[in-house]
Amino acid sequence: MLIEKRGEGVDALIERIEQAAHQYPYHREYWIWPGPNSNTFTAWISRAVPELDLDLPPTAIGKDFLGKEWVATAPSGHGWQWSMFGLLGVTVSQVEGFELNILGLTFGIDPDPFAIKLPLIGRINIPILGALMDLSTIQEK
Repeated sequence: MLIEKRGEGVDALIERIEQAAHQYPYHREYWIWPGPNSNTFTAWISRAVPELDLDLPPTAIGKDFLGKEWVATAPSGHGWQWSMFGLLGVTVSQVEGFELNILGLTFGIDPDPFAIKLPLIGRINIPILGALMDLSTIQEK
């Protein structure tokens, strides 16, 4: 599961998701690689409803496809993304961290919690580096 939202405000989120789905520009197009595909659709919804704070996995090929646009908000709806047709790009965000997209494959680093993102493998959490980063933050205060 990528995210779960419950409680107050969920009905409004569902309504906004439905509106975004109706505005999806590629509803008649589908290409496995580099997109648009089902991951492109999910990223579109997430950009339209940034309260979801959705961090799509690095294995979600197509999430970086922006069509004719070259710059957009990151798929989470926070930060920014530059992408050349989903083939080459960079994402920087407090949700996704730093991601480099090469030929639709994602390589990245997420500082919170610390993890390395690799294509085909996905996210590899490295708790010891995250703990060291937390200690250095505490010492600075």
